[in-house]
Amino acid sequence: MPNGDIFTKAAAEGRVVLTFDLDFGEIVALSRGAKTSVVVFPLRDTRTEHVIARLERVIDESSEALARGAIVIAEDSRHRVRQLPIGGE
Repeated sequence: MPNGDIFTKAAAEGRVVLTFDLDFGEIVALSRGAKTSVVVFPLRDTRTEHVIARLERVIDESSEALARGAIVIAEDSRHRVRQLPIGGE
């Protein structure tokens, strides 16, 4: 499924997109009004247990931001949250 279709489906269903694809951050930033959250994993260590551990930490610390609409960049040892819309209303 193309990235744009995944984003559209996630927005329609109120889902959070989990991805290794850095393009999703740009799709969300340019979406203007759609508040679908995305967690991007630009990880060096992509073993399943590490990805799950990073996701658990993101959910523990950023669930409110994800519920409002955010891009979360979950790196190997930290994560950053950008609330939507990027650049203000």
